[in-house]
Amino acid sequence: MPEELDDVELPRAVALAWGVAANPQRGPKRELSIERIVEAAVEIADADGLSAVSMSSIAASLGFTTMSLYRYVSAKEDLILLMQEYGTGLPPATIAAAAGWRHGLALWARESLAAYRAHPWLIDIPISGPPNTPNNLAWMDSALAVLEETALTMPQRIGVLLLVTGHTRWQASVIHGDAAAGGAPGERERADALVFSTLVTEEAFPALHRVVAAGGLADGDEAEQFLFGLDRILDGVQHFIDSGAATGGPQRVTLQEPASYPRDEAVKAARQARREAETKLREAQKREREAVKKAVEREKNAAEKERARAAKG
Repeated sequence: MPEELDDVELPRAVALAWGVAANPQRGPKRELSIERIVEAAVEIADADGLSAVSMSSIAASLGFTTMSLYRYVSAKEDLILLMQEYGTGLPPATIAAAAGWRHGLALWARESLAAYRAHPWLIDIPISGPPNTPNNLAWMDSALAVLEETALTMPQRIGVLLLVTGHTRWQASVIHGDAAAGGAPGERERADALVFSTLVTEEAFPALHRVVAAGGLADGDEAEQFLFGLDRILDGVQHFIDSGAATGGPQRVTLQEPASYPRDEAVKAARQARREAETKLREAQKREREAVKKAVEREKNAAEKERARAAKG
């Protein structure tokens, strides 16, 4: 270990995850442990979302006082990290046994998505840096292991891992966002259906409207969309490897600098006119959405009145 790290102390949550933290000197009379606290927190999050997890709610579910929990977990942030470690679990051994890097990485992504499906609240935990707990590092290690047979350089393997991780996490956020937040079943789906059926008009969003009209956002397409995107990502990695570019060092995308315009009054005036036009367009779109909303409300009220008359009649 480098000398400058000799005196570094691990954050308590990380030390707890690795099993190297000192146990509390005193605890409640009845048996309590970090494991029981984390399991109770996970049960609450699975049922009602991450926002429902608090020291008091956990204490109530276990039959202890809130203060007794702080002897084991000193901060909610520490508890969230331990919950993430628990919910993530270990990667299945089938990943390492897959035939070839592509099948291994595809299985890695599917199993990762399955973890989000089992514990939707995982998507609500922000990523603030590289993993530093055992289970999360095990997932990272398993993905890098299947890439060892490729000609990719070490940094390129990390780049592929980040790409697949991002695709998987985004898919999980789209599919499981409602459950993660503890929303009522179908509440988000009903809201989305209302937006796409009434507010996504052909005039305001022509391309999106055509996709919606063609059933491109129909229920049941999520798995197909996920696999399609994953296959295209892996196609790109495969092409990169087959081209021999992997051995030539990192290939960087060249970002074109914004065009510089002469300091001409006519250019300034044109820019200002464009901004004003964009502002007017946004205002017009807002008025249109408000008009559509009012029309929907009127239709709803009329339908309710009709049902009331029919009930009286």
